[in-house]
Amino acid sequence: MHHHPWQDTSRPAEERAADLLSRMSLEEKLAQLSSIWPGSEAEGEDVAPFQHEVSETVDLDGLLPHGLGQLTRPFGTAPVEPAEGARALAAFQEKVAAANRFGIPALAHEECLTGFTAWQATIFPTPLAWGATFDPALVREMAAGIGASMRSVGIHQGLSPVLDVVRDPRWGRTEESIGEDPYLVSTVATAYVAGLESSGVVATLKHFAGYSASRGGRNHAPVSIGPRELADVILPPFEMALREGGARSVMHAYNDLDGVPAAASPELLTELLREQWGFTGTVVADYFGISFLERNHRVADSPARAGALALKAGVDVELPSVRCYGEPMLKAVRSGEVPEELVDRAVLRVLRQKCELGLLDPDWSQTASSALPEGEVDLDPPAMRALARKVAEESVVLLDNARGVLPLDPAARVAVVGPYANEQSAMLGCYTFPRHVGVEHPDKPLGVEIPTLLEALGTGLPGAALTDSPDGADVVVAVLGDRSGLFGRGTSGEGCDAEDLTLPDGQAEFLDELLESTDKPVVLVLFTGRPYALGRWADRLAAVVQAFFPGEEGGPAVAGVLTGRVNPSGRLPVSVPRGNGGQPWTYLAPPLGLKGAASNLDPTPLYPFGHGLSYTTFAWEPAAAGDGNIPTDGGTEVRVTVRNTGERAGTEVVQLYLHDPVARTVQPVSRLVGYARVPLEPGQAAEVVFDFHADLASYTARPGQRIVEPGAVELHLAASSSDVRHTVPLTLTGPERTVGHDRRMVCGTQVRVPQS
Repeated sequence: MHHHPWQDTSRPAEERAADLLSRMSLEEKLAQLSSIWPGSEAEGEDVAPFQHEVSETVDLDGLLPHGLGQLTRPFGTAPVEPAEGARALAAFQEKVAAANRFGIPALAHEECLTGFTAWQATIFPTPLAWGATFDPALVREMAAGIGASMRSVGIHQGLSPVLDVVRDPRWGRTEESIGEDPYLVSTVATAYVAGLESSGVVATLKHFAGYSASRGGRNHAPVSIGPRELADVILPPFEMALREGGARSVMHAYNDLDGVPAAASPELLTELLREQWGFTGTVVADYFGISFLERNHRVADSPARAGALALKAGVDVELPSVRCYGEPMLKAVRSGEVPEELVDRAVLRVLRQKCELGLLDPDWSQTASSALPEGEVDLDPPAMRALARKVAEESVVLLDNARGVLPLDPAARVAVVGPYANEQSAMLGCYTFPRHVGVEHPDKPLGVEIPTLLEALGTGLPGAALTDSPDGADVVVAVLGDRSGLFGRGTSGEGCDAEDLTLPDGQAEFLDELLESTDKPVVLVLFTGRPYALGRWADRLAAVVQAFFPGEEGGPAVAGVLTGRVNPSGRLPVSVPRGNGGQPWTYLAPPLGLKGAASNLDPTPLYPFGHGLSYTTFAWEPAAAGDGNIPTDGGTEVRVTVRNTGERAGTEVVQLYLHDPVARTVQPVSRLVGYARVPLEPGQAAEVVFDFHADLASYTARPGQRIVEPGAVELHLAASSSDVRHTVPLTLTGPERTVGHDRRMVCGTQVRVPQS
């Protein structure tokens, strides 16, 4: 028997939330829009920019009687034993629920960009490595595992994935992004979202929107892109992840768009996100982002006015702690400066989500208590390590093998040199626990086993002689890379932007000296968070292997590629430039962005988007398509057969690009609209079928209008953005169509292997 409708679990979440809202005082409502971050005021360097400047001491005993909306990073702020952390979180939640008259616990969130960002949890490759796999199904499996581990200790929301499309790889957060192509980012991020949500954890899309398109590749810098670039490059990943992935939360970006901060933009957070796209979840602030409206953007002169701008725009929850949505907002509402209806709008969304998560159920307390672990909690079990190994192996990209020195001879004498040859941090991006939090606790062990490349090569080449001196070696493996960190404390990561794309920390000079001092073949192995310019060594290296912070199993994964245990199948999610000033053009450049007679500068990349080599060979038979004339609201199937013509099993990645010869507005020369991984045994063939729909040819003709235009287009079946194997001409017929949020965004793919 339920006393009130909001306690009746048979009623819809919307109805229950509305009933509870009607019973709340203003103080209780505002408490649901607030968060606290225990431990964030500890001495040491900031975890977030201006953390100590905008953090205020919270009177917990005074706050809890009104309730609490969110709890920030109970596992991701300091090292805590998983079982101990789970019990402490449950006890705190019991305290929260007991203190307020409705018995509502907080919603606990954590970071999960490279796995659950907690001590002793599995460390997966960074998102740029997810993009290199071109394998959404594997990414979904990974995310489901991450979500299950978070949920097992009481976490409800994950602040991932990052859907920012790389526009300038000098940006420090390139490592957190999936790639430079919106279709690749869309499909891989959507898979991650679907996996995380399948485990019962709320996925949070970030950073909405434009964050990666900052001037000069600088963090928190202004963004001045046009509406077409925003619509056709920046927004599609968010749109797909909401519609196809089912994400239930969105985080606003720090940047402004043409002078309007994202956190204060009702056009972005309400009109587009909710009214056009139909989003019904919660919008949360990026950490201190509401305060930044006052402190950094200077579009408000007080915490109250900053809060009012954000609330009106559509930001529902202030993270990571309360400043603007607390006492200042209470006074602003009571004075009539802020309508209480705006508070109610946000609180209703928060309560509805808590209802969906079971946090408003009458038996919540008993359920949480019965789930407490009695013994140890293993956040890095063998199955998760195996999954981390698989993702890492699929993400390694063989860029060059011109002299055929790879795989390494198992009996060779191998010199392994360079600053990251025997360094665990080479595997770790800035949002891994050891690099994000662990650096502040040097007395604590890493928490998980992380073999170095040198150690992994010793295991993978038991008959080889490994040395640290090129003298007397048959081949030299030079291991270079990035130091991930935060806010200038690394060469890659949040706030660690690069002036140019020269290898950092004097490593370019190291490589020059190495090549000048030896006549032995040199294999370059890179553990980085961004692509670096490699043109000066293009003809001097025997082979090049690229890994993007591949996680705890990255050492064995890269060693597997070097020894031949793994046949590389990774493909570049970002172009590798020839010169360090050949940016910021990505492969999505229009004709005037490519090499031309009007400029002496050549931005052509050394290795293009989608590039990657294998230890086997593939033959592509002529492509075929259905009717070459398709209506502007129709589609066709495009087929190509790929055969493994080598002597070992391998995986080809077939990529489908669209080329629009003449359009109403300037278009990229080509853009990705489909892809398929094709694993094949020696001699085996498979037919790849792409279900191409005319909607995939749509583009923004003018702000707010996306069209499918009749006329000629070409589909390029390619091994990379510049390695086209077959061209399929099509003609779109019929009237021009205006398409919207319900358009087809995904190119269906099938890989058909004939039965023997």
